[in-house]
Amino acid sequence: MEEFICPEGLGNHFPFLIQKNLAAIEAAFDLEISLRGNKIMFSGNGAQVRKFKKYLQHLEFIHQENGKLQDHDIQFSLNLVADGKIERLQENFIRKNIIKVDGKDVFPKTTNQRSYVQAIQERDMVFGIGPAGTGKTFLAIAMALNFLIGKRVERIVLTRPVVEAGEKLGFLPGDIQQKINPYLRPLYDALYFLIGFERTSELIEKGIIEIAPLAYMRGRTISDAFIILDEGQNTVDSQMKMFLTRFGLNSRVVVTADITQIDLEEPKKSGVFKAIKILKNVPGIGVVHLTLKDVVRHPLIQRIIAAYERVEK
Repeated sequence: MEEFICPEGLGNHFPFLIQKNLAAIEAAFDLEISLRGNKIMFSGNGAQVRKFKKYLQHLEFIHQENGKLQDHDIQFSLNLVADGKIERLQENFIRKNIIKVDGKDVFPKTTNQRSYVQAIQERDMVFGIGPAGTGKTFLAIAMALNFLIGKRVERIVLTRPVVEAGEKLGFLPGDIQQKINPYLRPLYDALYFLIGFERTSELIEKGIIEIAPLAYMRGRTISDAFIILDEGQNTVDSQMKMFLTRFGLNSRVVVTADITQIDLEEPKKSGVFKAIKILKNVPGIGVVHLTLKDVVRHPLIQRIIAAYERVEK
């Protein structure tokens, strides 16, 4: 039986997280693990024991550097272990690439999310492709606000295609604007979370933040702006081409898309497929693919998506 003694500086939180995720950790390392106070005791195959020791040392360092380990840090760290990337734990979990937004620190939590944020920082146009819950829209909006606050752009333009997802638009109450607003609600939600309702309302009233359906983009040239097309999988070729040719000087563009949830009548005609195929090697454009392992919304969502994928395959 080997043991790892948690340093006093880590408090009770570190062993608590190990205890909370004990079954998953035991399965990942094929070890028998028990806790007694600040001692973590484990036994099993020698190679696995050494691997687990290294894992705990990495977690200890991450805890000290970040001030605290989060529950999702354990979950994502086990994904890296399963992929044979235990040596990349510190690289992925030390909170680099922090996005500063009005006193809030937003940071990518996975390798692909880091690549996504870095691409947005470095390239004029980025496609973020991935399933629900991978932070595509949230990180893009956080980056847009960071650019705005840092005066790298003068305004933010957020847009979505208005495509019916099983429910008919005409049956919604109100005028056309009231019918459209529910489709744009996820964009408002991210803004409210990051800068609050009052600040969001103030910036929208001043025209510094614009949230509009994709159809409203036609014929425009948008300069000095951070422009996000959300739900890009629900565009057809002509819409995608129209959007991608709207931005002017000193503008940054992000297109998010979940190709597993296309609401078009003919999903294969989604404009995102042609766009990433044609543009992926164009200088200044980045395409970042996020996967099931980048889902950060709730651990159960990973399992839901995996279950659907199994059935669909």
